[in-house]
Amino acid sequence: MKRLAPPTTLVLVLAALSLVLGSCGNPPMLVHQYVLEYPLPPSKSSPLQASLKVERFAVAQPVNTTAMIYRPDAFAREAYKYHRWRVSPGYLATDYLARDLRGSGLFKAVFSYESSEKARFVLEGGVEDFQEVDEAGGWKASLALIVTLLDTEKENVPEKVVFQKSYRTEEPMVAQTPRGLAESMSRAMEKLSAQIITDVYQAAQKRLQAKEKK
Repeated sequence: MKRLAPPTTLVLVLAALSLVLGSCGNPPMLVHQYVLEYPLPPSKSSPLQASLKVERFAVAQPVNTTAMIYRPDAFAREAYKYHRWRVSPGYLATDYLARDLRGSGLFKAVFSYESSEKARFVLEGGVEDFQEVDEAGGWKASLALIVTLLDTEKENVPEKVVFQKSYRTEEPMVAQTPRGLAESMSRAMEKLSAQIITDVYQAAQKRLQAKEKK
């Protein structure tokens, strides 16, 4: 004779089945992913006869995430639900800056952190801020980067460091939405990228000219 399962056991089994069947009927929530979009800088002639390598940028812990963070008030941080950056801010800043440096045509070659090639100059950096800031006057995309240009032909640190500089900008958002944040952050990256490229080029040029005079 078959032994029947205790009533409690049957209830638990039926509850588990109902949860499984219920979840099968509801498709998972779609997570929208965003990247930066802006045009390449204009290509310029007479590149320096030196190569440059862009190392992957570090990221400050408060923004070291693919979540689209916004600051609704002092000391408070929130994130948009079902909307994320495609990759973390460190990868976004590094990849777009390397892309822009190549597009500028100001160096003989520009290598990314993934390349095994060696270069005369190395650009290191970090992302210090990458978020939406909500204020009484409106919403802004806040971006802050710090970069360090190194000369690999030098051995000791004081001579190796060509320059170190921080960059910051805030771009107004047309709409307080994830897309509005992505659009404004793109403009912020475009602006800082242009400033960094100019400074890196001038610093590298000055270092090369100093060597020629010796």
